[in-house]
Amino acid sequence: MHPYYHPLFLNFIVYFNRNQDYFECHEVLEEYWKSTPNYTKDHPLTAFILLSTGLYHWRRGNVDGAHRTLVKAANRMRDFPNFDTRYTEALDYRQLVQDTERVISKVEKEEAFSPFTILLTSASLQRSVDEVASSMDLLPAGSDAVIHKHMLRDRSDILAEREKKKRRPQ
Repeated sequence: MHPYYHPLFLNFIVYFNRNQDYFECHEVLEEYWKSTPNYTKDHPLTAFILLSTGLYHWRRGNVDGAHRTLVKAANRMRDFPNFDTRYTEALDYRQLVQDTERVISKVEKEEAFSPFTILLTSASLQRSVDEVASSMDLLPAGSDAVIHKHMLRDRSDILAEREKKKRRPQ
């Protein structure tokens, strides 16, 4: 299967381009990435995960975290040519790198958050994204539910795990 037609990648594109839900972008791509055989941090999907995370931080005002993460994303994107071209043929790869570099510059200047879209060059991919989007319930772009998603979700499992680790003997 072509990697860009994987259902989780399609969800990523919808979340990224339609309502800028960068938290969900991270979640679905991390699930996809971890399902790949022998996944490593060098996998091209990690560039998209880092990009989403960096944009999430920037929009929430975490400039230092945004900058660090976006620089890592850009560096991984520059390594894409070392990977199978399936990861660059269905989208405007050069534009993606330029947009990421432009965002890094804006973050360095502490400019206000401004989203961009990942431009798709494959009509087939665009049709698949449109089809998936029609069945997704998306939160409104710019809403608190999207911007502060990690703070609004049920974190009881995360907090319980932290408590358990604290009680373990060192």
